[in-house]
Amino acid sequence: MPALTRTNRLLFVAGLTALILAAAGPAHAEKGFGGTDGQSNQDANAGKDGTLSVTAGGIVFDRSKNGTGNSAGALTSVTSWTPPPCWYAPKYTPEQLRKYLEPTWEAGSTGYEWDAKQRDRYVNGHPYKDFNKDKTGKGYFWDSFVNKDFPPGWDSCDEEIFWVDQGDPPPANIENAVTPKVLAELAYAEIRVPSTKVTLAPAEATKVNLPTWSWLDAAEFKPVSVTASVPVLGIQATATAEPVSLRIEPGTKDAVTYPDSGVCDINNGRIGEPYAKGKANQTPPCGVKYLRSSGDGTYPLQATITWKIEWTGSGGAGGDLPDGTFGATQDVVVQEIQAVNR
Repeated sequence: MPALTRTNRLLFVAGLTALILAAAGPAHAEKGFGGTDGQSNQDANAGKDGTLSVTAGGIVFDRSKNGTGNSAGALTSVTSWTPPPCWYAPKYTPEQLRKYLEPTWEAGSTGYEWDAKQRDRYVNGHPYKDFNKDKTGKGYFWDSFVNKDFPPGWDSCDEEIFWVDQGDPPPANIENAVTPKVLAELAYAEIRVPSTKVTLAPAEATKVNLPTWSWLDAAEFKPVSVTASVPVLGIQATATAEPVSLRIEPGTKDAVTYPDSGVCDINNGRIGEPYAKGKANQTPPCGVKYLRSSGDGTYPLQATITWKIEWTGSGGAGGDLPDGTFGATQDVVVQEIQAVNR
């Protein structure tokens, strides 16, 4: 039987994992790194204080300060940068790797050539002797893990399982091996921010040439954050998203925005300003004026929040990550002002 390549093995594992998850349903729970079965698993646990931690291959995500609700969504980077689609993290002790590989070799499903190469690498001392059992408690075997959404590049982590001594950094030539910076990037992918559906006044339907006030509930738009950590390495990083501006796109060229740029800066936690009685003749600090009726239809108003992303991590590390955006579209009815004949 032909030997499996590293990529084929990843494809096989991904497909098998999907089948297992589908069959198991919502009750499915897995152990993650440090489990006695040495599997690549995931475990979700809610503490008494509501803190939710998810373990995936040694990485724990604390989402207790994240955005919540059915309308919350993930950020899209304003640049071409994207969070890592796959990464490397501690996965096996020497005994766990033995329990993982030996049954695979005995089954013969991966082909004699591949099995022989693996035995040579992990048993015969090229470079690891007897699964590094003499180093038990002094380090871990690292392997690749994949973003569960399988984004482009998810299969690019094709390095063989490798050993890292406790306290040593991962090899410099291996991209996306977990460090505080990589953890921050992975935490970025887990950030969820509130919906951007704006409140409008008038609410039910606006009128042609009538300034329409737009605002968002400032109480919902506070900084949110996710912390990613690797307990066995003692490293962590927190990515924090803070809203900085709201962009209004009316959904038609027959409209003007307030301000002219359509970008409403966030001041003192306020996003726009709620309409109040007596302000009918004032220009809204954030809003839109439609110049033409929507007829029997509606205009698709798009509201998009830009979030500034900063991170801090172990050892005083930190910095900025690309800004992210999240938007929503809502239908707006625009009617002609009806004249009254006397």
